[in-house]
Amino acid sequence: MSEAIPRELTAALERSAAARGRVGATIHYFSELPSTNDEAARLAEGGAAEGTTVIASAQTAGRGRLGRTWFSPPGAGLYVSVICRDAGAAPYLSLAGGVGVADGILAATRLPVEIKWPNDIVIDGGCGRRRKVAGILAEASSAPEGVQHVVLGFGINLRPAAYPPEIADRATSLESELGREVQPGTVLAATLVALRQCFDELAAGNCAQVLARWRVLSPSASGATVEWQAEAGTRAGRTAGIDEDGALRVMVNGVPERIISGTLKWV
Repeated sequence: MSEAIPRELTAALERSAAARGRVGATIHYFSELPSTNDEAARLAEGGAAEGTTVIASAQTAGRGRLGRTWFSPPGAGLYVSVICRDAGAAPYLSLAGGVGVADGILAATRLPVEIKWPNDIVIDGGCGRRRKVAGILAEASSAPEGVQHVVLGFGINLRPAAYPPEIADRATSLESELGREVQPGTVLAATLVALRQCFDELAAGNCAQVLARWRVLSPSASGATVEWQAEAGTRAGRTAGIDEDGALRVMVNGVPERIISGTLKWV
């Protein structure tokens, strides 16, 4: 059963209610959950409305892309999932989520974050060094008649934490980068407002607008050297933007290749 929303979140949520519209109009808050995406999916299966939002202060089984664990300790971050029911928008929701989270962080903190394809929000430290501050995971539920709903989850590292060794050199937090405290409610509200704007663009058929904003926020999607694992071994090339469906284009010896999924290493 959900709990009362903490006071550190309520004031900003109340101020942003009109700008958020349906996104976060209904909020289910938990001090701890295994996964906000799983809880949002359960609510969606039960008929919860578009924009219903699940928030947790901690996750015991949070996850990212490719089944990776998302480190979600108590009090260190925002762990949020939003239910989306626009089947036409489903193919673009992962990219839209990146735009919404990046723009929300920018609006709340002025921290110059970037999107690293496909769904990482990073701080560019120069010399190819990028540290992750947030991530997005979109999970769809389908039936024979098509997509029933998509749960768009995101995690934002607000405060410094004792990151596991395998991610310690690649993770950071908003407070670590800013050198000051951040208000969780301000970051949450600004991000939900930005997501609502992205959802509205997709609902209106303006997918090109969302993709254009994604490209602005992701300079490393063009002209950066990357490596990835293919069946034939390690491949390398230079990024050349994204297709209209969000696939990353990479030039390999002058020949374009499309990468739809997988793990890239920026070199």
